[in-house]
Amino acid sequence: MAIEKVYIINNTSLIQDEVLAHRLGLVPLRADPRLFEYSPNDKKTDDTVSDNDTLRYELKVTCSINPQAPKNSRLPEDMYKNSKVYSKDIKWVPIGRQAEKFKAEQIGILENDILICKMRPGHEIHLFMHAVKGIGKDHAKFSPVATASYRLLPAIQLIKPVRDEDADLLKSCFSPGVIEVVEQETNSGQKYREARVKNARYDSCSRNIYRYDQLKNCVEISRIKDHFICKYK
Repeated sequence: MAIEKVYIINNTSLIQDEVLAHRLGLVPLRADPRLFEYSPNDKKTDDTVSDNDTLRYELKVTCSINPQAPKNSRLPEDMYKNSKVYSKDIKWVPIGRQAEKFKAEQIGILENDILICKMRPGHEIHLFMHAVKGIGKDHAKFSPVATASYRLLPAIQLIKPVRDEDADLLKSCFSPGVIEVVEQETNSGQKYREARVKNARYDSCSRNIYRYDQLKNCVEISRIKDHFICKYK
């Protein structure tokens, strides 16, 4: 399911109508396409919709000045109300008996933090959208795809002991969770703190360690060439 038709009632924002409609068409929907039928191609008018093949959504947002904004703030989020329009502002409008068959969380937007556009006081967006079932051959927005990425597993080895203040500095050079500082004790009872590799998987390979002369020769950073970490969104 994807947004196919956009009926713009009012758009006084800086974004053009056709650009806005294109962005809305790429917003992922949570609706299960198996519960709907394909929209027939022989419809006489675009206003002829059925609760078996169409979902209707509404977007109505107005930007205004925030009278309770902090005096020292210059951030648009503080100075204005609804300065940014997100996908969470899109509301489902049931057609026919859809309110009886579905719940709002089943038909709503998949991600609520997708930025659609930015507005300033006096701007308003009011429109309706029709979502239908389709296939990727007609448009890529109907394809069930996702962003995929991969990286090699980092390998971090401490060549020399790193203790006390240098251990804290070493820990700050890596991503959180990579290095830990543990307390140790010598045979004579003297306590000290020493850095250890806790989980190299969290490392982002920033190589900040090479900024410090006292640490760059204490650590060996590499990647395991046959260990891949895949991520799908």
